[in-house]
Amino acid sequence: MSLDLTGDLVALFRQVVDVESVSGDERALADLVEASLRALPHLHVIRDGDTVVARTSLDRAERVVVAGHLDTVPVANNLPSRVEGDLVYGRGTSDMKGGVAVALACAARLDAPNRDITWIFYDHEEVAAEDNSLTRIAREHPEWLAGDFAVLMEPTSARVEGGCQGTLRFTVSTAGTAAHSARAWLGHNAIHDAAEPLARLAAYQPRQVEVDGLTYREGLNAVGITGGIAGNVIPDACTITVNFRFAPDRDEADAKAHCRQVFSGYELDFIDVAAGARPGLDRPIAREFLAAVGGQAGPKYGWTDVARFSSLGVPAVNFGPADPGKAHADDECCPVADLYLCRDALLRWLA
Repeated sequence: MSLDLTGDLVALFRQVVDVESVSGDERALADLVEASLRALPHLHVIRDGDTVVARTSLDRAERVVVAGHLDTVPVANNLPSRVEGDLVYGRGTSDMKGGVAVALACAARLDAPNRDITWIFYDHEEVAAEDNSLTRIAREHPEWLAGDFAVLMEPTSARVEGGCQGTLRFTVSTAGTAAHSARAWLGHNAIHDAAEPLARLAAYQPRQVEVDGLTYREGLNAVGITGGIAGNVIPDACTITVNFRFAPDRDEADAKAHCRQVFSGYELDFIDVAAGARPGLDRPIAREFLAAVGGQAGPKYGWTDVARFSSLGVPAVNFGPADPGKAHADDECCPVADLYLCRDALLRWLA
């Protein structure tokens, strides 16, 4: 099988969807993407593991990076793809093979773009950050990610979502004294003590802040709780796991300081953190992109790989077909109209 990049867009989309590419098993799809891009004489193609990078070298004044991941979460009896009305169903149709198909179709048509373009199709996005191939590339080949502006084709219902929130997780623990539950007065219940930090979370008022013209809403929430030894033992320990989604005007240090302030008196154990990304929509290249796409930009609620570009000084937005609310769902789907909206917007901007 080969990918037809210049034919019917929906047919190309279904071709991409029907090649199963669960994280760790992207090779077959990466092979097809590489072969189809190498057939285009205007592109210089690089393969690194199961990541494919294709670049124009026309000495334009600006360079744009367009990126999308090839992997999906595990299949849930939702392959091969199927079409019902104006929707295409199947694993990856929302997250994010629609964006991949649009980028491939545009890469074929934009043989003389008004800006140089770097197309990136990468692996291992749906797993731990250290396994994401962009982590390796940013470390070993940061020049491949360099540009004046980046578009990550994550699902946004064909609307522009600028930047992204940061995220961190930490635990709050309480300690007690174990005892037989029939003689509870001889112990101290650590689970009961968790009521006070949980009350702080319940009363927490999330901040809303404007960053580069977009309003981000933060969130601080318990996402897990563990404790207890047996059904007849007073628990001597309880641990609450908390997730903080923070606006991109905060850096890691500020986000952690805020959490320590909320939980003053408790020791926090930070598990992981990923900084957010400012949208950079005040730059001329971003304004031209918005004018070509149309509509109003909104904030990205959640973390995406735009943060990797932001850390390298490249402003980035999310823009891709399909409802992000359908990502990873058993009935994952993408409206056909979104594919054409995104393709035509990129062509208007870059042709």
